[in-house]
Amino acid sequence: MAAVFTSARGGRGLRAVLVTAAVAAVMFIAGCASAPPKQPNNACRIFAEKSGWAKHTRRAARKWRVDAAVLLAIMRQESGFDANAKPRRKRFLGIPTRRPSSAFGYPQALDSTWKLYRRASGNRIAQRDRFSDAIDFIAWYVAQTRQRLKVPPSDGYRNYLAYHEGWNGYARGTYKRKKWLRGVARRVDKQAGRYRAQLGRCGFKV
Repeated sequence: MAAVFTSARGGRGLRAVLVTAAVAAVMFIAGCASAPPKQPNNACRIFAEKSGWAKHTRRAARKWRVDAAVLLAIMRQESGFDANAKPRRKRFLGIPTRRPSSAFGYPQALDSTWKLYRRASGNRIAQRDRFSDAIDFIAWYVAQTRQRLKVPPSDGYRNYLAYHEGWNGYARGTYKRKKWLRGVARRVDKQAGRYRAQLGRCGFKV
């Protein structure tokens, strides 16, 4: 047994095993960190499961003076809290085509909107698959919606419409021709209401 630690061949073999184990551990931890919460419809359970999410949500809501429940409801709808979410590819003759947009990550933010956020917030290294950056992005967007469109931060319905259609699209009323989208926005508003009540019961305060 001692030869395993003292021989050159054994030393290299042991180092290889240790490196492989370390890489596997890092990948396992990363996978667990990015996995969606097991109970995504319960804000208290989400925060209990995901270390740091409550702190990041509180910080974003306080920084931009917006409603934490609406932020969570928008993220729930957009990605299901999946860090690596992307729009589904369409198919043509059974062959996958290009994705319909550049949306990615927790907030499903487009490349162009994410670049705008990075410049405006000063967070030049923000990543869409990092929860702290994603929740701050949604909070920033909701704050901008209040400033540009006079939509209250607690209004999940109108905030989601503006989030989905963009500020210019919302101002033009593009959502009025999309009954399905208005239905989704109503679900987001109801989810925000549930999150708000849950957060109140588990003592979450901004």
